[in-house]
Amino acid sequence: MLQRTFHIDGPNGRVLEVTLSGPEGGRPLIYHTGTPSAGKIFPPMVAQGAERGLRHISYARPGYRGSDRDPGRSVADCASDVATIADALGIEQFLCVGSSGGGPHALATAALLPSRTVAVATLASVAPANAPGLDWFAGMGAENIEEFRVAQQGEEQLIAYLEERRGELLAPGPADLRPTFGDLMSSADREALTGELADDLGARARAALEHGISGWLDDDMALYNDWGFDVAQITVPVAVWHGQQDRFVPEAHGIWLAKNIPGASASLMAEHGHLSLVFAYDRVLDDLIAAARRS
Repeated sequence: MLQRTFHIDGPNGRVLEVTLSGPEGGRPLIYHTGTPSAGKIFPPMVAQGAERGLRHISYARPGYRGSDRDPGRSVADCASDVATIADALGIEQFLCVGSSGGGPHALATAALLPSRTVAVATLASVAPANAPGLDWFAGMGAENIEEFRVAQQGEEQLIAYLEERRGELLAPGPADLRPTFGDLMSSADREALTGELADDLGARARAALEHGISGWLDDDMALYNDWGFDVAQITVPVAVWHGQQDRFVPEAHGIWLAKNIPGASASLMAEHGHLSLVFAYDRVLDDLIAAARRS
């Protein structure tokens, strides 16, 4: 499988680290990875894309790995990064997927680059913290509730909290991730987090945090504060995928997004949690390609 990572000049003199995964000449799919993230994708997902003639394009959001930090960034700010990456690769239009904390960034891409974004899928995406009618914390595991309650107190408190969590994530090997996630783990996720997925998730967590917490910090603040756009302004096809056993980002977030994004479809999967949803990625891709064909 062809994969290469390189750096490009981004907006405002910042450097962005970009990874291409899949066949040369494949249909471009920009993938927004979760939080915290090194901008890398689980290899079996890349392989499923390649089987369908897709080439995944991912990048480390500002503050992670080789991408320069952009302090105070909003979710909406990712649109200029995506446009810069697409321009650098000579891509006019693309499919888009975002998982977990990457979900809002995929929605921002759809909202702010509608002529370039053909269709979007979100996997276990968080909803806006100020979403009307949504109890944002209901059904969420204790670890994420604590993290975002600290974010409410401001950056100084969040820095101290994330530094401690970073130590926990960097210290154990992949086999220790399940107890590290604690109350976030549903039965579906406990069953899924073994073998290749456990190894890969552990490696990606270490890669995301090896240089510090800046990316994680800025992601949390961006996700919990105003996103900088309204999901109601999205005009491109959006499919919302969510596991009903998700305790990282409860199902209610996906339901709210599907109800508030014009024309969005919802696939709520009883057998899946948050992490296990990667094993439904073949269905996500088939649906995304079909949506692009219809549009």
